[in-house]
Amino acid sequence: MTTAPAAARRPVLAVAHRGDPYQYRENTLPSIESAFAAGADAVEVDVRLTRDRVPVLLHDATLERLWGDPRALDRVTAAQLDELADGPYTVPTLAEALKSAAATPAAKLLIDLDDARPVAATWEVVTDLGAEDRVAFCGPATAMLAVRAIAPGAELALTWKEPRLPGRALLDDLRPRFLNPPFGLVTPEFTATAHQAGLAVSTWTADLRRTMRKLRAAGVDSITSNRIAVLRSVLDGRR
Repeated sequence: MTTAPAAARRPVLAVAHRGDPYQYRENTLPSIESAFAAGADAVEVDVRLTRDRVPVLLHDATLERLWGDPRALDRVTAAQLDELADGPYTVPTLAEALKSAAATPAAKLLIDLDDARPVAATWEVVTDLGAEDRVAFCGPATAMLAVRAIAPGAELALTWKEPRLPGRALLDDLRPRFLNPPFGLVTPEFTATAHQAGLAVSTWTADLRRTMRKLRAAGVDSITSNRIAVLRSVLDGRR
């Protein structure tokens, strides 16, 4: 895999972090729908399993921060989550999120997995809905290796927190499309080295205009932000 010269590269992708969390509660259907309406190319969502192994959208291990419920998600069934409805907000299943995203042409979900435990159930939902081409996956090596083992053709972004690139053996096993570092690690030199290794560079989580512009100038291929409308305007050159 090679990366095209800068002049020929596609525009930088705008990825919405957990939807549009400055407007709607993160990892909910209104947040996802708002992000796509604001021009997101993809929406990053966090997937965890309920007690009965249903993939749902939640970043934290417990329901405390967003839903005021101290229970761990893996102690709650999917049916019990319905009791947490708060106005327009519910904890959506991955299936519901994929069906919602399908209403937007070319929309993608970037499924963030912290570890390997949700991989099998997540991929089952994706394949049952025929959504293989509408998802990508990001996360650490352990989770991405599990995805690659079950889904040889899946698009992967390897989350990476080191200033040096991964070793060749890991890259050969994973075959990621993107290397996915936090924005503080990104420099023009880092991006150039990744491109020379055949990797596109995605980065997170940039919320200030000056940071977005700096990353674009550094040659990244994708930027993730909590402020998707601002990112879209920066990438489109509107401000």
